[in-house]
Amino acid sequence: QVQLVESGGGLVQAGGSLRLPCAASGGTFSIDTMGWFRQAPGKEQELVAYIRLTGGTTQNADSLEGRFTISRDSAKNTVYLQMNSLKPEDTAVYYCYADPVVGGRNWGQGTQVTVSS
Repeated sequence: QVQLVESGGGLVQAGGSLRLPCAASGGTFSIDTMGWFRQAPGKEQELVAYIRLTGGTTQNADSLEGRFTISRDSAKNTVYLQMNSLKPEDTAVYYCYADPVVGGRNWGQGTQVTVSS
C-alpha cells in the first residue's frame, strides 16, 4: 500500500505562486502514474495534472492555460505541482494520487490552497 503525504498549501494572493510536494512511501516501486486532482466547494473533482514515473510524460488540464507544471524527483519519490499566476478560482483542496501498475488508486489527505483577490 502506497502512502502519500501532500504539503505546501496555504493562503496566497492572486498572481502569486505555490509549490505542492507529494511524497510517496511504501510500495513505490509499483507506482505507474502520480498526479493531482482538486475540488472546490460545490464543484466536481477536477484532474489538474499527472506524470508517468517511467519516461516522465506529463499531462495538464487545458483549462489551466499552462500556469501549472508537474514534475518528479525519482530519488525522493516525490512529485511537485508548481502553480504560478494563481487566481481566486484556483482555490480548492488539492489531492495527490498514485496509480499502481496493478491495483487501485491511492490518495493523499489533501492540502488546502486559498487564493485571495
